[in-house]
Amino acid sequence: MTVRNGGRLAAICATAMLTAAVFVLPAKAETDAKAVIKTYSDIALAKYEDSLTTAQALDKAVDALLAKPSVETLNAAREAWKASRVPYQQTEVYRFGNKIVDDWEGKVNAWPLDEGLIDYVAKSYGTESDANSLYTANVIANKEIEINGKKVDASNLTPEFLSGTLQEAGGIEANVATGYHAIEFLLWGQDLHGTGPGAGERPYTDYDLANCTGGNCDRRAQYLKSASDLLVSDLQDMVNDWKEGGAARKNLVDGEPNAGISTILTGMGSLSYGELAGERMKLGLLLHDPEEEHDCFSDNTYNSHLYDAIGIRAAYRGSYTRLDGTVVEGPSVSDMVKTADPAIDKELSDKLDVTVAKMEAIKARAVAGEAYDQQIAEGNTEGNATVQAAIDALIDQTKSIERAVGSLKLNAIAFEGSDSLDAPDKVFQ
Repeated sequence: MTVRNGGRLAAICATAMLTAAVFVLPAKAETDAKAVIKTYSDIALAKYEDSLTTAQALDKAVDALLAKPSVETLNAAREAWKASRVPYQQTEVYRFGNKIVDDWEGKVNAWPLDEGLIDYVAKSYGTESDANSLYTANVIANKEIEINGKKVDASNLTPEFLSGTLQEAGGIEANVATGYHAIEFLLWGQDLHGTGPGAGERPYTDYDLANCTGGNCDRRAQYLKSASDLLVSDLQDMVNDWKEGGAARKNLVDGEPNAGISTILTGMGSLSYGELAGERMKLGLLLHDPEEEHDCFSDNTYNSHLYDAIGIRAAYRGSYTRLDGTVVEGPSVSDMVKTADPAIDKELSDKLDVTVAKMEAIKARAVAGEAYDQQIAEGNTEGNATVQAAIDALIDQTKSIERAVGSLKLNAIAFEGSDSLDAPDKVFQ
């Protein structure tokens, strides 16, 4: 594993270290499975450390908002939230195959959420759901709620209450009380523009105790602060899991090497196909539904999808550029595939670049003024085609990931699927 940065002296030192390493490492060290797993683990640690750093910056921005609510402090908190998504989305390739990560992930990035559980919503949201008795519980406005027929004290919206009682209350996944998207909703509010221009428009006065709008500004502030603190705490847990001796790293390092390589490819294929191409993109495009947009309150979805794709590519190439410009890199799955079959390595590497380019095309439209929810709107032929092109690229690269698995003579891997790709008729039933 190599860590480098843009400084001239550091580059010279890194070069010297690499040169020295050539004389002591075995000739095929770059394709050794254990070395690849170490790189993968080192990059995981770096990504989660960057996610933690940006979450801590978000937490400080939330403190500033609550201390002095204003347009400026609210916008600063929103920008900090967006910045925090950049490194975090690049970690999602670690979910599938790493059970520790997947079991943990629901606390920080679960979606979609029934936001009426948390706070006030527009009349158009409705008042009840057959699938969720807490659909409009509005815990910010109510100091007592009912879960599974039992009265629950909600007078103190502490981190422990949010994570231990409210998160997935009643065993319902849509009751998302913690993580990025709960914070997103509290910073933006509902996006009531449908597939038209505009994101959520929560006013800063929802946190102004002297000029409160929306009611219960003190409890809303407590909820936001608790959710922000929890995000920092949860990310710290994952940083610890990827440090030397951490549980997630040990599972890979101490396991059978080929199983570790399969874990890397499982994450790449499952995120690429079932999760990103299917559940996060094709489903919303089929339904032309902004409620199926990943970052639906902030209209930041184009960035989340882009950095997911970048994360998949980084897992394959064994290289990650940190927020400070430092590059963490080393022996990679790409090196292993290149040794086994150079043509497949080039095929997959090229397709990963194509996918990132297609995601950048979605971003370009968004930056130019056409948000992701507008791009998937019914009748937007060009926008729909831009999103579909990215979906097609994800599906195509997944086929090459499968070929990479074969080239390494690994056991067949079952990637996550999606009805929206595998059985689209079910989506409309």
